[in-house]
Amino acid sequence: MSELPDAGDQRIRLDKWLWRARFFKSRSLATAACGAGKVRIDGTPAAKAHTAVRPGQVLTFVKERHVRVIKILAIPGRRGPAGEARICYEDLAPPEAGNRLPGQPGRDGPARNRLGRVGRRPTKKDRRRLEHVSGDGPAQDDGQARWTDET
Repeated sequence: MSELPDAGDQRIRLDKWLWRARFFKSRSLATAACGAGKVRIDGTPAAKAHTAVRPGQVLTFVKERHVRVIKILAIPGRRGPAGEARICYEDLAPPEAGNRLPGQPGRDGPARNRLGRVGRRPTKKDRRRLEHVSGDGPAQDDGQARWTDET
C-alpha cells in the first residue's frame, strides 16, 4: 500500500470524500445523507453536500444502525479498493454494541418471527398453524362430505 499523501491545504466535497472512502455505495446516497443533515463535521451538522472537508476534521454519521465517528487522515485520489480507502481515515468509535442506536436489533442474535423461526417467510404449514391458534382461519372440516337434499 502507498503512504498517505501530504495533507497540506487539501479540501474536497463532503459527499465525494464519503463516497471515495467507501462509506456509501454511490455518490448520490452520500449526497442525500449530507442534504438530510445526517452528517456532522466537528459536531456541526453539514447542511450541504458541497461543504469542504480537510484532513484533521471529525465526521459523525449513522451508518447501518451504528453511530460512526471518523477522523479524516487524508483525501483519497480515487475510489479505490477498501484497503486503500481505509488508510484515509481513523475510526474513533468502531461499530460495537455500545454505540448502537436505541431500539435497533443488533448482533445479540437473529431476529425471530412469531413462530420462532429465523429470518424467513412462514411456510404453508406455519401459516395454517398460526390461523388455527389465532382463530382467524377458515372453519375446520372433519374431512367427511356433507350432502343436503334440497330438491
